[in-house]
Amino acid sequence: MLTTNPFDDDKLREECGVFGVYGAEGAAALTALGLHALQHRGQEAAGISSWDGTLFYTKREMGHVAGNFDSEEAIRQLPGHAAIGHVRYSTTGETAMRNVQPLFAELSSGGFAVAHNGNISNALHLRKALNKRGSIFQSTSDTEVLIHLVATSAYRPLLDRIIDALKQVEGAYSLACLTPEGLIACRDPLGIRPLVLGKLEETYIVASETVALDIVGATFIRQVDPGELLVIGEKGIRSLRPFGDHAPRPCIFEHVYFSRPDSTLDGNSVYAVRKNIGSELAKESPVDADVVVPVPDSGNPAALGFAQEAGIPFEQGIIRSHYVGRTFIQPGQGIRDLSVKLKHNANRGVVEGKRVVLIDDSIVRGTTSLKIVQMMRDAGAKEVHMRIASPPTRNPCFYGVDTPDRSKLLAAQMDIERMRAFIKADSLSFITVDGLYRALGLASRDDTKPQFCDACFTGAYPTSLTDQEDEAGPDQFSLLAAQAAE
Repeated sequence: MLTTNPFDDDKLREECGVFGVYGAEGAAALTALGLHALQHRGQEAAGISSWDGTLFYTKREMGHVAGNFDSEEAIRQLPGHAAIGHVRYSTTGETAMRNVQPLFAELSSGGFAVAHNGNISNALHLRKALNKRGSIFQSTSDTEVLIHLVATSAYRPLLDRIIDALKQVEGAYSLACLTPEGLIACRDPLGIRPLVLGKLEETYIVASETVALDIVGATFIRQVDPGELLVIGEKGIRSLRPFGDHAPRPCIFEHVYFSRPDSTLDGNSVYAVRKNIGSELAKESPVDADVVVPVPDSGNPAALGFAQEAGIPFEQGIIRSHYVGRTFIQPGQGIRDLSVKLKHNANRGVVEGKRVVLIDDSIVRGTTSLKIVQMMRDAGAKEVHMRIASPPTRNPCFYGVDTPDRSKLLAAQMDIERMRAFIKADSLSFITVDGLYRALGLASRDDTKPQFCDACFTGAYPTSLTDQEDEAGPDQFSLLAAQAAE
């Protein structure tokens, strides 16, 4: 099978996206629109839960939002003035309907639906304890742990039970929960995963990104603060901060790759930051070249910034097809190498006889970079230089991004010169960690108190990783963590 599934590309895989609405008739229709805008965050499955003041309704489907939630019939199955939605790429649990969110359960306090972006890094540890107490799990998703913690909490009020549950988990979460008390939204104390608040007339909306607010015509109010819990109901909106004060550590890779360029994140335009990254990259790693070519689409803003800073023409030297299906089946192994060409093809007239600078957002396994460099050479490029708009990815993420094992990360196995030889480029450079921070308007990374979660580059994980420690053993895990930080 020759796969063109985006999840098989040599990229870090997006996590998930959440969207929630309270106070609008036809809330499910607004939620479906919002999920369209967040489709890039998860393309395996989508789901919506709604509430009409009495009953809860849930529809979950494998595949994209389009085709599953864009018909009148689908929306009619989800009546009510409140709704939450989710687009999923699995970072824990298998790809199966039982793991598609929102997850829903009937608790003693009434219905409870939850949509979760992130990853609970002590989920297995908690699950074992819950199993011993008699909990019966219906999925393999870490999100279901939250439901069981809420269900078994000794507190009586639902809000207190939710807070009690969240105080037991570690890792990253942005949540949209639908309850008889209304819409409850929460962001983890470090703010690793994003969440924003908006308003459409009298309707409050929460979403993973501002672009989802734009799509439904809502006004961006502010980001949900790290550790903040919002209760949105008939009496309006309440803000609680039950987890104490923590220095925020939002995921820096949201700026590099995950978020849509037309979103605003942490007060910064994602597009502008990516252009700044390209500009910093040109200052740090200049190269004599004739043309700057982005690896589309994620490399486009950084390539534009690089070209403007370097004074080298920017050209679309690679054309991407947006009409490739999920799979294309052919007999024989030889056809596999054509997988990149199904999506990307060289624009020969732009690169032939030229010294080309390729700009991409990251290198993970390196296999796609190797093929794209060769594509440039086959199209007649005289030289091919690679510049990467993020530091080398040396460590896996445990906060909701599906990264390969460290043994499969090229930068964890090779120094930059060996990586250059592997992808067969004439030169290879990455932006430095400090350069990335400068692109975000900071002087440099504060090693004593990092401003972002950058563990995939530095190995400095901002939370405990109980499940990883349980699996490897404390001593072995400490050794692995030390090696990652080197």
